[in-house]
Amino acid sequence: MDKQQKQEKIVSMFDEIASTYDVTNRILSMGIDRSWRKRACDKTLQLLDRSEDLTVLDVACGTGDMLQWWRDRAEAAGAEISRFIGVDPSEGMLKVAKEKVDYAEFVVAKAQEMPIEENTADILSISYGIRNVVDRQEAIDEFYRVLKPGGMVVILEFTKREDRGLKGKIVDFYMHNILPTLGGLVSRNYAAYRYLPDSIEGFLTTGMLQNELETAGFEVLHTQAFSMGISTLLIARK
Repeated sequence: MDKQQKQEKIVSMFDEIASTYDVTNRILSMGIDRSWRKRACDKTLQLLDRSEDLTVLDVACGTGDMLQWWRDRAEAAGAEISRFIGVDPSEGMLKVAKEKVDYAEFVVAKAQEMPIEENTADILSISYGIRNVVDRQEAIDEFYRVLKPGGMVVILEFTKREDRGLKGKIVDFYMHNILPTLGGLVSRNYAAYRYLPDSIEGFLTTGMLQNELETAGFEVLHTQAFSMGISTLLIARK
């Protein structure tokens, strides 16, 4: 299977689980992902030099969860976001997003090929999506292109763990045994939730992802692991 076929297969999978995606995520994370997203937004807004007339571009935006967090946390921080853009290759996911988020523009596109002008966004976020981009370095280069100078790229992701101690074994047991079963029951798509732990195992460590950002020209400002290393936040500046 070549890269294009692999990417199309992943997009098709997300089309199939779009209608149950939000409910399944809340169950599988027990709602903890909300705190991860909140912290990502809050820390980024603290690090960003500007607080007015901001443009937020959420890549692999899925059902629009992160766009809602950006709006709510910017309001809490006294920041003003004047433009919200959501990009995702899955039309099924964007259909759900449009029903939830009526204040954003939505574009059907891959992360590595966005029809967005250069120097557009103050903040570019991608939450649990970079792992699903086959041409990842091309996507990171594209992030650099569309961000304004001084703009921030914000990545939340399930990175591969280097710690294989007791905590790592507990996390691995959940990810490889409980998560696929629960996800399959709720979504009725066992293959999709079998893909999740397999994709994490084949992904990068936090250090490796940081290196890829630096290779593209970003300055990494902040990294943070959540919940025994299940989720990782990286914030970098152009």
